[in-house]
Amino acid sequence: MSAVGGSGARLVLLGAPGVGKGTQAAEISRRTGLPHISTGDLLRAAIRDGSPLGRRVAAIVERGELVPDGLVAEVMEERLARPDAADGFLLDGFPRTVAQADLLDSILAKRGQALDRVIGIEVPEAEIVDRLAGRRSCGNCGATYHVRYNRPKVDGVCDRCGSELRQRPDDVEAAIAQRLKAYREQTAPLVARYRKTGRLVEIDGRGTPDEVFGRIAAVVTGLTA
Repeated sequence: MSAVGGSGARLVLLGAPGVGKGTQAAEISRRTGLPHISTGDLLRAAIRDGSPLGRRVAAIVERGELVPDGLVAEVMEERLARPDAADGFLLDGFPRTVAQADLLDSILAKRGQALDRVIGIEVPEAEIVDRLAGRRSCGNCGATYHVRYNRPKVDGVCDRCGSELRQRPDDVEAAIAQRLKAYREQTAPLVARYRKTGRLVEIDGRGTPDEVFGRIAAVVTGLTA
């Protein structure tokens, strides 16, 4: 598998829920040293903390909807201002809308910066539903499994810590349908926006994580060498 270059790039990963953005972002971050900035992780932390923002986010996620721009803008701007993101970063889950993309452009413009590349991962919707509906996660340590592709040693029990595995409320089929509908309506225009600027590279997200990473590495290497 191709090696990915060093730090210094400003990258965004795009794709519908379930295409593997988190998995690929973590691997790219490990190989390049770019900080992996996941909106989902930041918002889930708020939910676990039970803050007023977290309670609002929890209600939205349980309905299978995307979190509105106003609830993510402040936390993301603060995150991008941290020293580790000064020379490059990898965004996973932000921007999700054209309005959020405008916000990101504004944040970067203040620093005389711009995005280098937007990597769009594409997977057929039928496969996305299969991936998400079978996903199970540990609420204690965060480990994830799948009922067919990545089973725990004991059904319903986390291999790492022995806690109960659960299906997230947004991974039931009705919620998945709502999430995909929201993606098509809100994020598809964002894909078109980045395609028009010439920054978008579309990647086939089918296959093993290593196969998908190999396709991404060919793009990222030229940016970060």
